[in-house]
Amino acid sequence: MADRNYLGEAAAAAAFSSAPARGLSPPLGWKERLRAGLAGAGASLWFVAGLGLLYALRVPLRLCEHLAAVTGFLNSLTPKFYVALTGTSSLISGLIFIFEWWYFHKHGTSFIEQVSINHLRPLMGGTESSISEPGSPSNREGETSRHNLSECKVWRNPLNLFRGAEYRRYTWVTGKEPLTYYDMNLSAQDHQTFFTCDTDFLRPSDTVMQKAWRERNPPARIKAAYQALELNNDCATAYVLLAEEEATTIVDAERLFKQALKAGETIYKRSQQCQHQSPQHEAQLRRDTNVLVYIKRRLAMCARKLGRIREAVKIMRDLMKEFPPLTMLNIHENLLESLLELQAYADVQAVLAKYDDISLPKSAAICYTAALLKTRTVSDKFSPETASRRGLSTAEISAVEAIHRAVEFNPHVPKYLLEMKSLILPPEHILKRGDSEAVAYAFFHLQHWKRIEGALNLLQCTWEGTFRMIPYPLEKGHLFYPYPSCTETADRELLPTFHHVSVYPKKELPFFIHFTAGLCSSTAMIALLTHQFPEIMGVFAKAGPNSHPGAVKISRTSGTTTDLLNRNLHFNKIPRLSYAHI
Repeated sequence: MADRNYLGEAAAAAAFSSAPARGLSPPLGWKERLRAGLAGAGASLWFVAGLGLLYALRVPLRLCEHLAAVTGFLNSLTPKFYVALTGTSSLISGLIFIFEWWYFHKHGTSFIEQVSINHLRPLMGGTESSISEPGSPSNREGETSRHNLSECKVWRNPLNLFRGAEYRRYTWVTGKEPLTYYDMNLSAQDHQTFFTCDTDFLRPSDTVMQKAWRERNPPARIKAAYQALELNNDCATAYVLLAEEEATTIVDAERLFKQALKAGETIYKRSQQCQHQSPQHEAQLRRDTNVLVYIKRRLAMCARKLGRIREAVKIMRDLMKEFPPLTMLNIHENLLESLLELQAYADVQAVLAKYDDISLPKSAAICYTAALLKTRTVSDKFSPETASRRGLSTAEISAVEAIHRAVEFNPHVPKYLLEMKSLILPPEHILKRGDSEAVAYAFFHLQHWKRIEGALNLLQCTWEGTFRMIPYPLEKGHLFYPYPSCTETADRELLPTFHHVSVYPKKELPFFIHFTAGLCSSTAMIALLTHQFPEIMGVFAKAGPNSHPGAVKISRTSGTTTDLLNRNLHFNKIPRLSYAHI
């Protein structure tokens, strides 16, 4: 589950792109290029052929006569028809505009644009050519998209809260569900991976717990845990489930986890003695190891929440020494938060020296903690006015660069630290570089930033400068890989609906939203003007059809008799006559 290294691979990619390509396929021949060009120009050729055919058949089809008939029909229309027409057009375009706006805010893209690209474009022959040069922009875009897909991997939140003692209490008070179905489903998969194995059928209590982890209904899971304890009073996973979901306080959860620890240690020692007997026993030892590590970690978190921070630090350090391969659990992030609470900044720096390495995956906790430590040395004396006059010192430049590095990794965090956005309970899973990770980090680390005088002030003055160093559009990053484009969709699945998901980079409104909004407004205005001034709008409506030569000729012949009569009467000084007098 280890991430790829952002800095190392970015440098490697840059070195590879600058190095001459070797072993590439020979250039395409002129026949293949011609065939590809003709395939792309097929739609244009069909369009030109249709226009030529229409021009050649203009006489047999009597297009001029039909156009004159249409013009006469338009001249006979009343203003009421135009009011109904424009009003209906305004209503339809308004409904399309509302749907487009809702779809964009829910899915982050335009519905009409998606339909055009996925369905209409292939029908019109607009598919991309399968022939592309190695190293071409299309290949680079494909590599970037494949990297973004790999970046959108969901991780277990190392500081996730207790369901019964914290998440459920929040629901009782506010009536809101802090966890999404997608998040809880991921947790159920984690529990089945960590707490079950192929040998569960050998122990009836483990068989019952295997079914319990698959249950969706919390009361059914709790009932199954009690059934497992009736079969085996030393079933560690049953105590784990009760501590997570039934306990309503941290004290109750700690009591149940201590019972689970006693049972888990007994089972773990028994599995160690039998691990070499068969592959099934090895799988059972891995499962029992996962259970034991999980219990100890949660006991450390209970001690941290109850104020016994030094005890929590000791448990975490012992875990990291006893089970060094389990770095994927990110226990060091729990340790960093506890050491910051103790204000043991030298120990925090020692942990960062080990885990803020170029070969290890990054996280918001690592990047922002490193920035916090460098900010701490200069924040109490920092002043924007003084810095603008004398410039930044070496220590201030180092602190600002650390802030820029952290913001580039996760640009959502500063708004929560500066309290520009409201915090919610963090989810059980996070997406690195996403809004879910920012919520989880700020929920636990905001107090540490507030404790250091001037740290938030320095962050507020410098964090937006990061975006001036990142190229736009984000075709490449500065210190890390380009920011993945899939974070918004994953964060909307992880975070509750009442939370406004932070999106980076800020998406511009699609063209079709502007188009439908303009169409709705213009047709509504035309309908209103036609209703208020029917005669004037009728003149404008008939001005277009009357500009046709045939229409002008007809109107002039139709008024010849009256014009001549009025002209003769005028010369004889007799009042003009209207159609009514005739």
